[in-house]
Amino acid sequence: MDNATRSERSRNAALDAALAIIARDGPGRLTLDAIARESGMSKGGVMHQFRTKQAVLKALLERQMTHFAEFTSRYMATAREVSEQPELAAQLATVREASIQPNSAALGVLAAMVEDPSLMELPRAADVEIIKAIKAEASDPDLALLRWAAARGLLLSGLFGMSPLGKDEHQRLFKRLMDDSQWNALEKPVRQRAVKAAPAAKAASPRKRA
Repeated sequence: MDNATRSERSRNAALDAALAIIARDGPGRLTLDAIARESGMSKGGVMHQFRTKQAVLKALLERQMTHFAEFTSRYMATAREVSEQPELAAQLATVREASIQPNSAALGVLAAMVEDPSLMELPRAADVEIIKAIKAEASDPDLALLRWAAARGLLLSGLFGMSPLGKDEHQRLFKRLMDDSQWNALEKPVRQRAVKAAPAAKAASPRKRA
């Protein structure tokens, strides 16, 4: 096994251990020592990969973002065949996928949010680009964004344990959000730019009497 492969395995083992700790004990118990014990690595081995806890959280967040970006990319081929808004369709499918993953898969994101809010600039910047792409293809950008935001709300309420809805109900609502036929009748046509009327000619002033 070459050094690069060995290093990648150690890195993933440390990240998997970090997720296990967060899922079991909460983000407050995440330390480099705890990661070393959980993974069976030496603390020096862990520190060779990550110098700080914040570095671990950032790596967890980036790994989750990469995982779901790859899912979106794979789904896009299907989305182009089944939807006139493939970007929206792919994003809705990705959010649904995140909602059915084991909770520990998203705990890295939540831990990063709690422990170091500045790390949320990473997904926030990605969301800005997603929103641009969704709006660019939509005949009704507001409705498209409402569908996307609703899907995100379902996901986050489930992750935070705030939703009173069961899993079956969540998935039924996701299915409806993803069904374009449920929303076509609500779409507003693209607004035509109002053509500015030429200013009316000023009324001729009455001729002065001789």
